[in-house]
Amino acid sequence: MRASTVDKLIWAFIFGGLLLVGLGLAVEGEGRGLGRVLAGLGSLLALIGGALVWVRSRMDPEKDE
Repeated sequence: MRASTVDKLIWAFIFGGLLLVGLGLAVEGEGRGLGRVLAGLGSLLALIGGALVWVRSRMDPEKDE
């Protein structure tokens, strides 16, 4: 996988996850179940983005395949 693709995935997962966490917290007052599911899913996505940061740091910068 190319480094530029991993970079784009990092941004998408982290900021998409944080957006879902915020949405889940906002919705939690109306529907507890839905808010917690959205916040949990957003947390998972942000965690995957954080793991991808580690993966990207371990990639060889010379080899961009």
